[in-house]
Amino acid sequence: MIFFRNIIILLVILSTKGLLFTATSQNPRSEGYMGIWYNTGERTQYGYKLSGGFATFGSRHLPISIYSPEAQKTFFVYGGTKAPDQSHLLIMVSYFDHITRKVPKPVIVYDKEGVRNPYDNASLSIDNNGYIWIFVSGWLRTRPGLVFKSAMPYSIDRFERVIIKEMSFPQPWWTTEKGFLLTFTKMREGLEINFCRSSDGYNWSEDKTITSMGGNGHVSAFYNNKLYVAFNYHPGGDPDKRTNLYLIYTDDYGDTWKTIDGNEVAVPLKNVNNNALIRDFQKEGKLTYIYDINFDLKGDPVLLICTGGAPQPGPSEIPREWVVVKRENNRWAFYRICETDNNFDAAALYTIGKKWIVVGPSEPGPQKYAAGGEMALWESTDEGATWHKAGLITSGSKFNNSYARRPLNANNEFYTWWADGNAYEFSESRIYFTNSRFNRVYMLPFRMSRDYERPVKVR
Repeated sequence: MIFFRNIIILLVILSTKGLLFTATSQNPRSEGYMGIWYNTGERTQYGYKLSGGFATFGSRHLPISIYSPEAQKTFFVYGGTKAPDQSHLLIMVSYFDHITRKVPKPVIVYDKEGVRNPYDNASLSIDNNGYIWIFVSGWLRTRPGLVFKSAMPYSIDRFERVIIKEMSFPQPWWTTEKGFLLTFTKMREGLEINFCRSSDGYNWSEDKTITSMGGNGHVSAFYNNKLYVAFNYHPGGDPDKRTNLYLIYTDDYGDTWKTIDGNEVAVPLKNVNNNALIRDFQKEGKLTYIYDINFDLKGDPVLLICTGGAPQPGPSEIPREWVVVKRENNRWAFYRICETDNNFDAAALYTIGKKWIVVGPSEPGPQKYAAGGEMALWESTDEGATWHKAGLITSGSKFNNSYARRPLNANNEFYTWWADGNAYEFSESRIYFTNSRFNRVYMLPFRMSRDYERPVKVR
């Protein structure tokens, strides 16, 4: 009897700690779209190393929004909070209904129970049957990663927790042939990039380490039955020194990995100088931040990166520059877009035939030199070779706008989205989106008195 009583007690403890697979009842809803605020590093005259409104943080969480033509909705996940005066991370999910042009009260998928770090934000996927999958980032070996599945297709009302695994910065890609392909990070000898796959989301292959170089940050994308992984390198395991640029891909769902020219490489990649290296920025004394990955008319990957000098905010001897990296005559070519004033001025890249677009906070905001700024539109009509600023998307903002994100299969009405926040000190944070003409900006309702409301037009 004592044995069974102890088992029951253990099960209760595991359940409260989030270590059992459980189906939730109706998920609670928030009373509005309140984004998480965050800061890290010592405060300087230019704010913190990384700070502001980070509902859509960061580039290594992707995709975080997907347009579903079947549902005619753009589903999205973000880092929310309980009240505007709290930094208490909630994993939130919602959608923009392209028929009614309304949003519902957002759903709380998971309460991070005191965690304030947006590195624990989530990613999103939708399977062939319309079920919504949410991959919640853990943090190294401190907090586990979690995967949730919607109880009904195209519904955010209720979610079931299906797996728990060591997983940071999850990047899930649904494929018709093999189900999920997932890249993510584990902490072993520094941050290591890992891969696994699953046909049903419940049963997963053994994790395969694909980089072990002392520290790597990555973005990935699935296109034409190939999964591409672009990554940088952290010398001595220090992300403040992130540099270099690499790319590998798999065309057999992770069994083998290749360089861009199709030559197979042995994984995990361990040497800093390997065949996947695109450019040795370390020799040039430049840091490398990867913002986005997209594809050109030939199906070749195109990368949007930021190169620069000092990791701390403020003026830098080496200019911080947005650069597009593309294939040209079977070689990598690098084209400068513009200067920006912070390494974390993350932007989104769109390749529309020969017209390419970059949307992001390249312009100084009210909190100069801090992360984010005013959102600008940059255009190229020659596939990235030359760029011009086509205009401002935001101006006269009270706070910096940060982390412009591109929905997968973006619909013209919900084309780019981001959050704002005071990058110098704690503040409320609101969430915005714009259309594909970039002539309208809408704010998701910060407080809602009804179950469904239209976003607020602010421009």
